Amino acid sequence: MDEFQSEKMTDLTAQYRIAEEPYYRPVADEIRLFEAAYAVRMPMMLKGPTGCGKTRFVEHMAWRLGKPLVTLACNEDMAASDLVGRFLLDGGGTHWQDGPLTLAVRYGAICYLDEVVEARQDTTVVIHPLTDARRVLPLERRNELVQAHPDFQLVISYNPGYQSLNKDLKQSTRQRFGALDFDYPDAGVEAEIVCHESGVPADMAARLVQVAARSRNLKGHGLDEGISTRMLIHAASLVAQGIDAQAACQITLIKPLTDDPDMREALGACVAACF
Repeated sequence: MDEFQSEKMTDLTAQYRIAEEPYYRPVADEIRLFEAAYAVRMPMMLKGPTGCGKTRFVEHMAWRLGKPLVTLACNEDMAASDLVGRFLLDGGGTHWQDGPLTLAVRYGAICYLDEVVEARQDTTVVIHPLTDARRVLPLERRNELVQAHPDFQLVISYNPGYQSLNKDLKQSTRQRFGALDFDYPDAGVEAEIVCHESGVPADMAARLVQVAARSRNLKGHGLDEGISTRMLIHAASLVAQGIDAQAACQITLIKPLTDDPDMREALGACVAACF
């Protein structure tokens, strides 16, 4: 790579580099396992409930490995061109613009496709050539075959709790990835995380975690999901600003989670019992 190409790569990836260490509290050996997977550039799949730390983990690992991180939140309207790029027309004529996946492939970033099952299956198949020994990305509209940079890695995530026949990964996709399971951490660890991220005292964080634990027991019995670690941090952050704990829980835990009056009442009782 000549000096001009090196400077161009630095300019394009600078915005995707994580300058400061994102806080992440390990709960098992997930850091060591991911580092080993990256060493052989194994595509990785992170599975776990909403708000349990999957995205923060990827951010932490990108910082730890010193690699740019290109993140894309997948959705049902996503087309293949949103991943790989498209031709654009401007005053100077038609030119090609790389999509986020192509950018990561060309310049050696970690590409993170968040909630990948939300994307259409005919869109996600474009990643297949990147997840086997070929490590290439075909750009059919440009008649170009992009060889992945040696530093490139693909990471995807999804919430198995939202799986359905219409929103699931094909076996032909699944079997191309290594996988790490994530869940909400044990109460003591979760309280430590909430305390660190919000600045509330340890006893307040522990009470909020108790509320979350009770809500998670209601999953499948009126709730699709229990209270996540992310939601607890939101509640604790309001408490740290001087908001009454029960009011903070109403705003950040109960009302966002459900509109059902009976379920809101049940969750409110959980909050009252803990405070």
